Amino acid sequence: MTLDHRTSLVDKLLAEQQDFSTAVSKFSEWHDQAHDEPLQARYYKNLIPLSKPLKGEQFAFEVNLDQCTGCKACVAACHSMNGLDEHESWRDMGALAGCRDEPYVQTVTTACHHCTDPACAEGCPVLAYEKDEETGIVRHLDDQCIGCSYCILKCPYDVPKYNPKRGIVRKCDMCQQRLAVGEAPACVQSCPNGAIAIRIVKMDVVKEATRKPGKRLLPGAFDSSYTHPTTSYVSSKPIPDFARPQHDGELQLEEMHGPLAWMLVLTQMATGIFIAALCSWVEPAKMQALSLAALVVLAAGLGTSVLHLGQPFRAWRAFLGWRKSWLSREVMAFGGFFKIGALAWWFNHPALVGLTVAAGLASVFCSCMVYVDTRRSYWVAPITFAKFFGTTVLLGSASAAAVLGWLQMLGLWQGGPVYATLFAAAAIVFRTGLFVYEWSLQSTALGNSHHPCHRSAKTLATLAQSALQVRVLLFIISTVFGFLAMGNVGNLIAAWATISLVTTFASQVIERHLYFAGGVATRMPGVPMTPHHH
Repeated sequence: MTLDHRTSLVDKLLAEQQDFSTAVSKFSEWHDQAHDEPLQARYYKNLIPLSKPLKGEQFAFEVNLDQCTGCKACVAACHSMNGLDEHESWRDMGALAGCRDEPYVQTVTTACHHCTDPACAEGCPVLAYEKDEETGIVRHLDDQCIGCSYCILKCPYDVPKYNPKRGIVRKCDMCQQRLAVGEAPACVQSCPNGAIAIRIVKMDVVKEATRKPGKRLLPGAFDSSYTHPTTSYVSSKPIPDFARPQHDGELQLEEMHGPLAWMLVLTQMATGIFIAALCSWVEPAKMQALSLAALVVLAAGLGTSVLHLGQPFRAWRAFLGWRKSWLSREVMAFGGFFKIGALAWWFNHPALVGLTVAAGLASVFCSCMVYVDTRRSYWVAPITFAKFFGTTVLLGSASAAAVLGWLQMLGLWQGGPVYATLFAAAAIVFRTGLFVYEWSLQSTALGNSHHPCHRSAKTLATLAQSALQVRVLLFIISTVFGFLAMGNVGNLIAAWATISLVTTFASQVIERHLYFAGGVATRMPGVPMTPHHH
């Protein structure tokens, strides 16, 4: 550009700007040329795949135990880069230890194993989990979660964590957004020794390798044939057979899930009362009175269940997972149970009461399967079915004795106390049988270190001894007053039956809390026990 004497200073400066690059633009050009990849890429680029998984493949964690020092840099980085809340952690650090000829200690870092058959996704009633078709990463959908925490019970590796501040569960997603742009997950990038890597594995190979029962990620981990986890732990030195999780001998009560304990007892009690109503079908007035009592108890139980949810206003979604989740099936079964029960009470017809009993028994069955499906040793089918159906017939008969006793005492029934005394006698039989079974189970498991429930029995005997003793006292009191009711001593059958019912109910509520507290959860080796409190 040619300047003459008429050109102003501003024109001159503008002309210079057109001829030369500014410092900012020069820096930008240099940065784009010199930094086409993240600054830390040279440290981790060999720890993540260069391409995406092909069909039938997925991303997976690989942990080199030889390089893991237990520094917890991965734990801190995961917390920081994912913006986790205080006390929230998606990656844990534990240890294996043992001693024979010489001591052995090995630190272990663990997070979600992004299983090929994730138990969390199979159990979720609202479909809040999805396994990405391209990467195989198991993602949790926060906006879909209702905070029921069933995935915590289902996962055998203690991966999903309940967040009380948000009222939902959250978990590791392998920093999928970073992987999508060629960056390493937080834990991989932060490890100073390169102990964590992302590899691509073939899902059918993983399933075949973990198909046989007994295969485990590490000593003390859950049987891999359940979920087929994809994480691999590699080491140049074989882990000795005497190595055990660092916290192997630690005892701690699990979360007692108060609302669930009350819900289970109340809904099973309602089913039992409907059974008693059906047994009274020759007396329509008694049948209707018992149906009303059962309906009130059932409503209380279903209302209590909502208190367990972190997001109760999303509870309507609970039916979405009915194809694979027993929790969804339980919700739907109880919904049908209540509706049919209301019709049975209103029309007071034996056929409807019988249909209600069938719906109630189906609901109790679903309740059993909700816990059996977690595969915890203390919640296996024989124990769970005995406890849940035992509670059903016990509280049903005890309630019927009290209700019918009051009908007679208040002059609402003129037929005599025969029905009430029969139900009082039935309650004594069921109570004794259930008490003997539960006491025998506790004693046998406690005395046999190889019993599958030994750890549960030891935990309860050590940390819940007072609760066990209270149950014995309540059994004695309820049985004594049950005999008084059966004999209609002093013509006070209603009073005796009511005291027996109240103490029996209290005993069953305590037992259901102990059922949860003793259901020892599996965890990855060495990870400290941290119960999830709502």
